[in-house]
Amino acid sequence: MTITFITGANKGLGRETARRLIELGHTVLVGARDPERGARAAAELGARFVRIDVTDDASVAAAVADVADHEGSIDVLVNNAGVHGPFGDPTTLTGADALGVFDVNLAGVIRTTIAFLPLLRRSPDPVIVNVSSGMGSLALTHDPSRAESSVIAPIYTASKAALTMLTTQYAKALPDVRVNAADPGYTATDFTRNSGPQTVTEGTDAIVGLATEKPGAGSGRFVDRTGEIAWS
Repeated sequence: MTITFITGANKGLGRETARRLIELGHTVLVGARDPERGARAAAELGARFVRIDVTDDASVAAAVADVADHEGSIDVLVNNAGVHGPFGDPTTLTGADALGVFDVNLAGVIRTTIAFLPLLRRSPDPVIVNVSSGMGSLALTHDPSRAESSVIAPIYTASKAALTMLTTQYAKALPDVRVNAADPGYTATDFTRNSGPQTVTEGTDAIVGLATEKPGAGSGRFVDRTGEIAWS
């Protein structure tokens, strides 16, 4: 049975990913920072809750120890936890704003990935899915036909561009692990204030697809629900 750990899985894309993977037969571990919300989501989904704050090294280490004690290994890690930070006028941004967003969206992925790597390597087919965004794509944010081109979110977009590049670097450096990035697309969730043309189920298509690929599928890709997409 495939064991999947998902960060930020108490709501939105993370929760829907958990629901769908459970339906497909995965044993899902719901990772969340808030114990009450995480435990409630896990109970409703039929999953196990593991507390994790991706900005805290001790919390990440405790989550790994918890999973090592209970499951012993994982097959899939979905780095979903993220924040959007300030939108609009870039002249109002501060260094603290940038550090706060990057601490979750990039450093949080690094902390979680490196900490869980020993448990992933116990799997015969280890997989990492990083939930990135087309908002970090030069091609999409310069295409006037795309919604991504009309949004001003300097720190969020920069963090997701960095995450996609991090994904390609991990894919090169970790040949024994399949590492890919997913672009959910413009999806109606709390994260987008329930705007966007896609349902939350449609927004998880790329994530679920990458998490359920057959052994030997490619690594270092950036994928949305229709297939591989341009990043630069």
